[in-house]
Amino acid sequence: MKIVSIFVMFILMVGCSDRTLNEQQIQGSTPGIDSLEELVEVDTQIEEQIAVEEKPTYLISLIDPNTEEIIASISPVDLGFYTDYSSYQQKIELLAKDLARGTESSEGYDQRMHLDQVNEHGDLMEGTPMRVLKESELIERILAVSPEGGNVELPLYLTETGYDRTKFDTLDEVILASYTTYFDSSVIGRTHNINQSSDAISNVVVGVGDYFSFNTTVGPRTKETGYQEALEIINGEFVPGIGGGICQTSSTLFNAVDQIGVSYVERHHHSRDIGYVPKGRDATVSYGTLDFRFQNTSGFPFMIVSTTSENSITVEIRTSQEYAKQID
Repeated sequence: MKIVSIFVMFILMVGCSDRTLNEQQIQGSTPGIDSLEELVEVDTQIEEQIAVEEKPTYLISLIDPNTEEIIASISPVDLGFYTDYSSYQQKIELLAKDLARGTESSEGYDQRMHLDQVNEHGDLMEGTPMRVLKESELIERILAVSPEGGNVELPLYLTETGYDRTKFDTLDEVILASYTTYFDSSVIGRTHNINQSSDAISNVVVGVGDYFSFNTTVGPRTKETGYQEALEIINGEFVPGIGGGICQTSSTLFNAVDQIGVSYVERHHHSRDIGYVPKGRDATVSYGTLDFRFQNTSGFPFMIVSTTSENSITVEIRTSQEYAKQID
C-alpha cells in the first residue's frame, strides 16, 4: 500500500515533461488503472481504509447502578462511530429505547408504580416504586465517551409512593366519593370476573402524586390467574373472551375517582355503548394494550375500597379524618 503512495509521489515530482509516457507506463503496469487520476483516487481510498483500520478497538460498558454489573457492551468502531456518525447516533438512540421500554424478547428497565395495598388481615403490603430509565440522558452519556470508551452508568430514577406509611390504617375513615353500577348475576362468568377484579383493586392506597394503573394492579386476565370466559366488546361486537366484564370494574372506578379531581394519564372508550354507565363515562381496559391510568393530583392520599353484592359493584374513595378536614 505504501508502494502505491511512493509511486504517485515520484510521478508528481517528475512534472509534465513526459506526461503521455508516464500515463502509458501507469496503464501498462497497473491492471485496472486507466489514468493518473484514478491511481490517486485508489491511493486516497486505501489511506482512508488504513485510517479506519488503525482506530483502536475499545468498548463502552453499560453498568446497572443497583447491581453494579455490566448489562451490555458496545463497540463504537463496529457501530460506525468513525464512518457514519448520524447512523451511529440513531443506533444508540434505539439501544436506549430498547433498554428503557423493552423488546419482544426482553423486559425494559421502565417499571410502572405498583401501589401499596392492605390485605384481608389489615396488614400493609408494600408495592414497588416507579422506575424510569431516562433515555435522553443515557444517549448523552454514551456519546460523550464514544471517542475513547469507558463505563456508563444507567440513569435510573425511582419515584416512591407519596404518603406516610405509618398512617395507612386511617385512610379508610371518611368516604369522599362513591359510585355503584349493576350487572346480571345470572351470567356466571361475567359476575365472577367483576368480583375478582373488584377484590384486586380494593384497599389500594394511592399517595399524593402516585400513578394508578388498572392493568398493573389487576394483572393478566387468564384462566391461570382465575378469570373465566365471558362476553367482551371487540371492534363493536360482543365476542367471548377470558376476563369479560372487568371493564365494568374499571368504569365504576373511573366514575368514583372522577369526583375528587385526579389527572388522567390513559383512558379509552368502548367501541359501542354499554348499559351500566352513561354514554362517555366508561373506561375500557385490555391487558397489554388498553389501560386506565391516573395520577393522584388531589393533594391528599386516599384508599380505593371496592365491594360487590349479588348484582352490583360499588367503588368508594376514602381518606383519613385528618385529610378530610383539610379538604373542607
